[in-house]
Amino acid sequence: MFSVYGMQGRLFRGSLEQLRQVGGVGALTRSRALLPTGKQGDDRLAESFGAFVESAANKATGDDGHRSALSAYTDTRDGSTVRHPLTRVSDLMSPRIISLKDSATVLQAWQVLSEQGVGQAPVIDANNHLVGLLTRADLLNPERLPSPDSHALAWRALMLQNVTNIMVTPVPSVAPDSDIRRVAQVLLDTGLPGLPVVDDQGLVAGFISRSDILRAVVTDPPLDLWG
Repeated sequence: MFSVYGMQGRLFRGSLEQLRQVGGVGALTRSRALLPTGKQGDDRLAESFGAFVESAANKATGDDGHRSALSAYTDTRDGSTVRHPLTRVSDLMSPRIISLKDSATVLQAWQVLSEQGVGQAPVIDANNHLVGLLTRADLLNPERLPSPDSHALAWRALMLQNVTNIMVTPVPSVAPDSDIRRVAQVLLDTGLPGLPVVDDQGLVAGFISRSDILRAVVTDPPLDLWG
């Protein structure tokens, strides 16, 4: 089951087929293709921010949050865990919730993404309900960045902008019991790096990314993509 959330709350709830008919969601209009935003993404432009953002070298070296979602995988190697096909979002999603408040500035968002070593984060309102998704690609949009010779005040103005001005909204989300294949289809349709996992109350329960799915494909326990 998929939902779409925006600044006005939940705008849609239904199946993948219904979601693909929702105007605007299938394309998520942007001025350019998404840049890589996963942990394996190059994100070369991030290094140019210098004093304005945390150095890319300070990114977290570990991937504990995502690995914890798949920690059961390693248990299978010693035979302590019964192997079972992985078919649902809850099998793969990262339960570590890294989110941004809708009151955050661009600078604060950069600091969170850098410190946590992630390429995107759901944006939530004061009641912790999903309202959007912010990615590094949104932050690095060339049409939004001041030119290299711009006055420092132009960069300061950018960093003090509210994240709601540049985040993706409305944004699709997925329920924990949804089929992984259908999530993969939405990621292909929208070009997003992942989807927030949201409960029935609209509260973010986790995140499932392209890298979560790819990691599962190459891991020993069975990932049931065809059943």
